[in-house]
Amino acid sequence: MQYRLTAPASLHASVQLPASKSISNRALILHALSGGATRPENLSDCDDTQVMIRALDHMPDVIDIHAAGTAMRFLTAYLCVTPGTHVITGTERMQQRPIRILVDALRTLGAHIAYAGNEGFPPLRITGTRLTGSEIELAGNVSSQYISALLMIGAVLPAGLKLRLTGDIISRPYINLTLQLMHDFGAQAGWTSESSIAVTPGGYRDTPFRVESDWSAASYWYQMTALTSGNAEVELPGLRVHSPQGDSRGAELFTRLGVQTEFTPQGVKLRKEGQPAERLDEDLVDIPDLAQTFVVTCCLMGVPFRFTGLQSLKIKETDRICALITELRKLGYTVHAEQDSILWWDGERCPADPQPAIDTYEDHRMAMAFAPACLVRPDIRINNPQVVSKSYPRYWDDLRAAGFGITTSPESR
Repeated sequence: MQYRLTAPASLHASVQLPASKSISNRALILHALSGGATRPENLSDCDDTQVMIRALDHMPDVIDIHAAGTAMRFLTAYLCVTPGTHVITGTERMQQRPIRILVDALRTLGAHIAYAGNEGFPPLRITGTRLTGSEIELAGNVSSQYISALLMIGAVLPAGLKLRLTGDIISRPYINLTLQLMHDFGAQAGWTSESSIAVTPGGYRDTPFRVESDWSAASYWYQMTALTSGNAEVELPGLRVHSPQGDSRGAELFTRLGVQTEFTPQGVKLRKEGQPAERLDEDLVDIPDLAQTFVVTCCLMGVPFRFTGLQSLKIKETDRICALITELRKLGYTVHAEQDSILWWDGERCPADPQPAIDTYEDHRMAMAFAPACLVRPDIRINNPQVVSKSYPRYWDDLRAAGFGITTSPESR
């Protein structure tokens, strides 16, 4: 399928964002570990959360999490402390995403895990057992989902967990999000130094919990506000001023691109005010999921940038560094990469495709970050737009309600 997008002359919308996928999937694991009956409220309706719900509700012998990276990492750890033997698998791309670091760490604790396919990659055959280990050392620049997966089971280990992170620690806000949610569910866990975390044994309590709206999804409405040539006012209820979500930092960065945030009792209001910065140089190591949003926005606004800390982008749903460079070239922008962790653009242009069709690489964030380009390029097309269901199933419906035209292209493929 291929969508052709047209933009409204001005943007005035009130959008009920999806619930946070990051919070939903953590809350589901913590709820399951508590053994309680009070399921968290306002769970995300995205693919990643739905596969987690199905897995935890039914616990089949073979658990297929499709393309859900958080489900793969979190459930791998959860199954290690849960009675029974299960195979956990996913899409072809998921079976190409490395998981050896997490498997090795869990084996250090005493987990029974075997590779059911290629060494170092899913699928995995896991037999739950009593884990007697309590200390792990990991490189701090690994995926925070590995770290969160280990921390969450730490509270149900007989001796708790002591985790030491070496080198640079990336995505620290996601680790802090996990620690906050563990606290909300009754566990004692926290940083004991700049690089060490301790989790006290004792498990979790069954507790009422409501999931906040998703700041990652909000970033695309910030992007649309920034790119709108006319007036723009967008209301996003359900977002909190002191959110534990790391991606809430995007609000501050967008002030440098001319978008102002007003916090209200209901959520936030966005307005386009002021001029964008002459350039944007930023370390995005703590908010890698916003990289696509800011890279595309800056190019379309003509704001040169240098974004560092992007080392985790190559092992996401796709190699996001390569995908961004390839697709932005279709729009006439020559973006450069360095050291597999830096993207920069100095304003260099190249011939653009006359009717650019953006490939999405089975990556929801490619579709959502490039769709707002229609505010600058009215002939934009998005291939395989259905990928947004991974985190924001109503994305296209919300765009239509905000005045965007979305038609199925006769050239769909």
